[in-house]
Amino acid sequence: MTIFVFDSGPLIDLFRHYYRARFPTLWRRFDRLVEDGRVTSTREVRNELRGRASLRERRRKADRLAEWCDEHASLFPKPSVEELAVVREILEVPHHRALISRQKSLHGGPVADPFVIARAKRISSGCVVTTERMQPNAAKIPNVCEVVEVEWVDLEGFMEKEQWVF
Repeated sequence: MTIFVFDSGPLIDLFRHYYRARFPTLWRRFDRLVEDGRVTSTREVRNELRGRASLRERRRKADRLAEWCDEHASLFPKPSVEELAVVREILEVPHHRALISRQKSLHGGPVADPFVIARAKRISSGCVVTTERMQPNAAKIPNVCEVVEVEWVDLEGFMEKEQWVF
């Protein structure tokens, strides 16, 4: 049974494009996976999403995704020692350090990518769900997943693996 480790992008897309009132079956199925422990993420993803919400909250009311993150805080655990060891292995490869954008390196801020990959690597049957695409010679989540032998899919691939048809 696959455990899906979500990056920020697919969660943003779910909340931006798949309204609960318009896609109730999708949300029932997604909520069931959450309840069954088959959807997880990392603390750094939550930090990215909360940071995104903070900017928006200044302009308008609270973001639904940020509220959902708060309600499901257990989905975003701190990395384990084993996960931190995998993050270290990933970042020991100079090319993979590009997972951390120059902007985040200079100004700080959450960096989820290596933690998402590490969590999937340490979980039995872990699979990363990301919006990033494989790009030749790039340091993108799919590229690094291939190197460290972690399965990855995009949001549609996640739905295909679950055999969801609406």
